[in-house]
Amino acid sequence: MTNQEILYKLPYTEPFLFVDEILHIDENGVEGTYYFDEHLDFYKGHFKDNPVTPGVILTEVMAQIGLVCLGIFLLNDTFNKNTSIALTSIEIEFLKPVFPKEKVTVVSEKVYFRFGKLKCKVLMKNQSGDVVCTGTIAGMMVSNSVIT
Repeated sequence: MTNQEILYKLPYTEPFLFVDEILHIDENGVEGTYYFDEHLDFYKGHFKDNPVTPGVILTEVMAQIGLVCLGIFLLNDTFNKNTSIALTSIEIEFLKPVFPKEKVTVVSEKVYFRFGKLKCKVLMKNQSGDVVCTGTIAGMMVSNSVIT
């Protein structure tokens, strides 16, 4: 599966797509990037006159690149429109702020993938290479028929 095929299979669209490119992916992990455009809506109110990227958005970027992209890769041809990804646990430590006009790199290392559950160690670096947040994220890959 190519990086472009993985991006196409992501179950997100603008304005909630937080993956620009996949730099590397294999059965053990993934590395990808996202650029925080200064015109994103959440910057208007977080914080007044001093915009900072909300932690929940940083977590989402880490999850989309570090968990979902890797999950699609691992499931390969079995991941389709009838597959959903449900977040099951997160533990993130925020170390530095991320501001508008910053490009971040997410690096994820698979801890395990079994019985449809994927758990990864994930970190996010800013353009200077400083780690801005780090933690573990886990999710389940399930058929939509199981959810309904």
